[in-house]
Order: sequence, then structure tokens, then C-alpha cells
Amino acid sequence: MSQEELFLDSGQSSGDAKEKKGRSRLGLVVTGVVGGSLVALYAVAAPFVTPALRKVCLPFVPATTAQVENVLRVLRARSGTLVDIGSGDGRIVIAAAKHGFKASGYELNPWLVWYSRYKAWREGVHRSTSFHISDLWKVSFAQYSNVVIFGVPQMMDQLELKLASELPSTAKVVACRFPFPTWVPEHTDGEGIDTVWVYDAKTFKSHLQHGTTRKTTADQQETPDLHT
Repeated sequence: MSQEELFLDSGQSSGDAKEKKGRSRLGLVVTGVVGGSLVALYAVAAPFVTPALRKVCLPFVPATTAQVENVLRVLRARSGTLVDIGSGDGRIVIAAAKHGFKASGYELNPWLVWYSRYKAWREGVHRSTSFHISDLWKVSFAQYSNVVIFGVPQMMDQLELKLASELPSTAKVVACRFPFPTWVPEHTDGEGIDTVWVYDAKTFKSHLQHGTTRKTTADQQETPDLHT
């Protein structure tokens, strides 16, 4: 092989090596961009998707202006502490704070909680509000005298038992969009999707105690006497 052929062959090999190296770098860049995009997408979407994977999902559906007004109207003679279970973007909590309540919100989605805190600060009620990232089933609501819940039918029967066992007898519970399945409302306000149902804790706690007593009595009657 002549020197000219060797030179040309060497030049072609060098060019091929540079082309492969360039492709390799491009592949790494593309992989990095795609991977980074997926991580960013997961970071944004996870707080919204994770609640849906739970046994009982409490989706974020913003309260209408009429719903907020109805809640405040049925609680106009009340005061003290208030909690919004599934507080979403914080509009119920912020509105309640403006009407003198010491209001708190519990929400599983951290993005909504951070937004609610910012909104409360912007509205000037951050000192009388608090927002917590928490699963409602892992929180005790015993300290609250007013409870607001935007629930879904699948959770209301379980929530009945939880609230009846935790709330003080002086508490009021306001259900929005869906009523509780067995509790008898003290009164209602609004119509359609804006309807709110008001429940008195003294009434539903009494029913719970009577139900427990009846169940215990029935169990005792069905239990055979082992001493005879």
C-alpha cells in the first residue's frame, strides 16, 4: 500500500472516530434531557396522582362562590376553631379567617398547601390560618368546634365514625356536595351542587352511643352462658 493510500485510510478512520464520538455525546445529551424531563414531570404530577392511588380519593374540585357563601352563612352565629378537611386551594379557610375563625386546612397535595399559605399571606390572614400536608385519616379533629368537609360518597360512612368519636359535643359539621349517609341534618342551605348540610355533634354522638349500646346488648344476649 502506497503512502498516499495509508494517509487517506488514516484520515477516514480518524473521521469515523470523530463522528462516533459526536454521536455518543449527542446521545448522552438527549438521554439527559429526556431523563430530566421525566423527573420534572414526575415531581409535578406525583402529588396529584398519588392521592388517586389511595383507597378513598378526595379529588380537588374548587368550591364555588355560592358554596363558600353558604358555608359562612350557616356558621354565622359560630366562632372559635374551624377545620376544612381537604382544603384544596384554601379558599374556605381564608374566607373563614376573614370572618373571625381560627381556621386550619388539611390537604394531601403539597402544591395546593403551599399555594394556600401564599394566598393566606397575600390576603393578610396568615396569622389566623394554618395549612397542613396530611392524610385526614391520620389526624385527630378533636380540637375543632367547626368542621367543613367536601367529601365523596365512598368516604362519608367512614368519616361519620371518625368524627363522631373525636369531636366535642358542641361541634358543628358542614358537609358540602354530599351529605352524610346516616346522620340527620339540623338544617340545609343552598340548592343543587351548592347545597350544604349542617349537623350537630350532640345529635350524631348520641346516636353513635345508642347504637353502640344496642349492639353491646344484642351481643350479650347472643352470647351463651358458659357457667350453666
